[in-house]
Amino acid sequence: MTAIAAYFSEITDPRLEHLVEHKLTDIVLIAVCATICGADTWEEIADWGRAHKGWLEGKCEGLEEVPTAATYRRLFIAIEPEEFQAAFQKWVASVFKVTKGQVIAIDGKQLRGSGDKRKGRKALCMVSAWATENKIVLGQRKTQEKSNEIAAIPELLKLLDVSGCIVTIDAAGCQVENARLIHNQGGDYLFALKGNQGTLCEDVELIFECAQRRDFAGIDADYTETIESGHGRYEIRRCWAIDDETQLQLLRNRHKWLGLQTLVMVETYRQMLGKLPSIQKRYFITSLPCDAANILAAKRAHWQIENSLHWCLDVAFHEDDHRLAGHAAANLALIRHIALSLLKQEPSKKSLRRKRKLAGWDLSYLDRLLEPF
Repeated sequence: MTAIAAYFSEITDPRLEHLVEHKLTDIVLIAVCATICGADTWEEIADWGRAHKGWLEGKCEGLEEVPTAATYRRLFIAIEPEEFQAAFQKWVASVFKVTKGQVIAIDGKQLRGSGDKRKGRKALCMVSAWATENKIVLGQRKTQEKSNEIAAIPELLKLLDVSGCIVTIDAAGCQVENARLIHNQGGDYLFALKGNQGTLCEDVELIFECAQRRDFAGIDADYTETIESGHGRYEIRRCWAIDDETQLQLLRNRHKWLGLQTLVMVETYRQMLGKLPSIQKRYFITSLPCDAANILAAKRAHWQIENSLHWCLDVAFHEDDHRLAGHAAANLALIRHIALSLLKQEPSKKSLRRKRKLAGWDLSYLDRLLEPF
């Protein structure tokens, strides 16, 4: 039994049994293949299927006619996204071995095309977990109506195995519940701070201000810095980490943050060609030991979710141009996540755009991409 048949066949088929002409797993497989090869709409997926009917007959047992655009549309509008996402996560867990010690970055991305101001419909937001070393989407949750990504993050964490990994989340996800879930699974967390956690950010800022005034004398702390230059940019990143118990005791409500070990300040000095230099300070809390170099590396790895996932979905898959809403938007977003994860596993240095075109031209290359699927 193939991976797709083993895991995606568990999805409840919402169609009336006597009207079913194509297996649900066949439709999912064709949609993934077409998306890999450059299809972005229901019509393009159907066109790709018709053009490759002979090849698909070897993949889909008993296939007589390929699905029409209306078939894809009706099915993906009706499938429950939570079931689809759960099947996807089981498939990922069975096929890909998550490297321990790596950063799992969690962040939300709006599907801008799914919103409609004239109808008062807000754009859907998909919260995703990105394994920065394996380069795969580990899972995702769509935000519910009248909610936001803050509510979706703990639901996603409950479905993930983060043991032995470092989970990074921006300030919106800096929540006591998220720290508890990660710590209880045997993972570590690195949370960015802003003013959304009451006095927490204020306390951490004050601790570092006082520590710097005394040049960290008598305070257990660690420091590292990195320097990068090129393409008209010069950047210095300085990172201080404090795990001094006397300083940690100054945090109001510290007891709520399960596993909290270290406070972090990162100062970035950036000079762009022809522009005035800028200095930015950011603060973090983490359950990691006081190792500034390791913490700074984890902080920088977090941005891979922007560069390797969100940016790729926008540029290579034109995600923001899709005008779908509701279940259809969430389910097609998951199809794109599957396609992107499979493309990222191909080890060549070809761009995503080139890989997608090559898959459409060379079916033996597409076969190699589909090996985990």
